[in-house]
Amino acid sequence: MREASSSRCHPFGYPKDHGRTMLLQGLRWFVRWCSGLWHWLRRWIQPRPRTSWSSPRTSGPSRRPQAPPKPRWVRDEIVRLKALMPHAGCRTIMHTFNRRFAVRRQMTVGKTYVADTIRRQQYTILHRRRTLKHRVPRNLIWGMDLLTTTDTYGRQHLALAIVDHASRAGLCVQRLTDKSSWTIWHHLVTACRQYGCPRVLRTDNEAVFTSRALRLALTCVGIRLQHSEPGCPWQNGRVERLIGTLKQLLVHYAITDAASCDRALQQVRTVYNHLRPHQHLYGRTPAEVWAGVDVFAPTRQSRRWLRRWERQWEQFTELSIHGPG
Repeated sequence: MREASSSRCHPFGYPKDHGRTMLLQGLRWFVRWCSGLWHWLRRWIQPRPRTSWSSPRTSGPSRRPQAPPKPRWVRDEIVRLKALMPHAGCRTIMHTFNRRFAVRRQMTVGKTYVADTIRRQQYTILHRRRTLKHRVPRNLIWGMDLLTTTDTYGRQHLALAIVDHASRAGLCVQRLTDKSSWTIWHHLVTACRQYGCPRVLRTDNEAVFTSRALRLALTCVGIRLQHSEPGCPWQNGRVERLIGTLKQLLVHYAITDAASCDRALQQVRTVYNHLRPHQHLYGRTPAEVWAGVDVFAPTRQSRRWLRRWERQWEQFTELSIHGPG
């Protein structure tokens, strides 16, 4: 028994495997020390980016400086893209900008920068949208329809209304003696001689506008005739809006016969074209848009025009309140 126990023990009282265990632990410690030394050398050779920077004023650590500001053309381009794509989000505008200028001008933007620019430039974007809006040239499309007004004796008077789509100018508001295609053709030719011929004439599906004689006459002069669908008056909405405005203005006039009806139609047409500002025209009158007059320009002529307009408008309002008498 003693021999067996002595054979399994170390001469100094330790097991025989104790030396091997100590050697393995030493090797593990040496490997860890070498790994730590290697990582420390890597950090020393390739330092990490600094989280704080010295301030030139306080000579102490401060926050990391912001990126340099973008050039002004970047902001203008984002404003232009937002004006062209009003329903596009910040991400779409960012991708559009980066696709155009990432390679050509080495410039990219982020979604946050686009959002901040759009939030700060709301007024500029709105103004740019107005300037970029498609302008329909005058004498491109005319709208034509019939209106009916009633005099004090209950008799109805039929009139022809023609409006230019671009300038909203009432080119013709004339009472008709009879409802025939040749009478309408006569007034249409008179308007064309005075203002020029349109390319397209848009009407509804009334029989007087769909007659073969009127279509043949318009084809001969090179005017294309368009008809709105049955039961869809909004497809010819500009002339319908003109008729509604004229009827509102005719309420202030006492119409007793055909002569008074002619005078009232002439006066309300003058008020509509020269005195009444239009919302779609940004506060200008149809006559100013037709003539190309910018009353908002700071010139002596525009101020004279504005004073004249104010005097005529005051006279019209006094006439509407107190009556012609």
